[in-house]
Amino acid sequence: MRILLVGHGRMGRLVESLAGQYGCEVAGIVDPQSPSHAAGVEDARWGAVDVAVDFTSPDAVMANVPLLARRRINVVLGTTGWQQHEPALRQAIAQAGTGIVAAPNFSSGVVLFEALVAAAARLLAGQDDFGAFLHEAHHAMKQDAPSGTALLLKRAMERAGFDRPIDVASTRAGHIPGTHTIGFDGSSESITLTHTARDRSAFARGALVAARWVQGKQGWFTMHDVLGVPR
Repeated sequence: MRILLVGHGRMGRLVESLAGQYGCEVAGIVDPQSPSHAAGVEDARWGAVDVAVDFTSPDAVMANVPLLARRRINVVLGTTGWQQHEPALRQAIAQAGTGIVAAPNFSSGVVLFEALVAAAARLLAGQDDFGAFLHEAHHAMKQDAPSGTALLLKRAMERAGFDRPIDVASTRAGHIPGTHTIGFDGSSESITLTHTARDRSAFARGALVAARWVQGKQGWFTMHDVLGVPR
């Protein structure tokens, strides 16, 4: 299976280093900021690529994903911060008849964590004494705050019926791969759930699993679809 790396920063390099373990060959790299840059996504040499894995920036996503879709190249989209443009991206994928796995976090553990958080929120929705908070921490270079994963978890709590305010806080410092804590605090006790990423390889591995899964598929998918976890 041939993949195109769109973005060759930390995550792109991790995907490259792990690709062989998942039966994937890196056909090329698109990143003008990288010495490994070969050509733009429009270049004819990418015609035999099966899936593009995008870890770039929100602005680049809006340019690259519609072009990849028109070229009939399926996409794994790990970039965050583009969600306000989701209707336009969905339309581009639908019109091209291609497939995409779009997720704010490709860690399998985070997908399972979201299901646990939703179950907890459902149980505590009727307990008016408990307020809720969400704290997330990432490395200093991460631009969006709160993270896409934090917003996903907040939406999961709300969909589960927790209709009281959920306080959200973000930390950006050092080299933290990613930590998300959900808390429910009552007058005399607290309940907390935490997911901690020990390193970024969990995200790269998930992206490669998604790339193998989405090959040849049509439609808009998430990691829930890839892992078979109901929402």
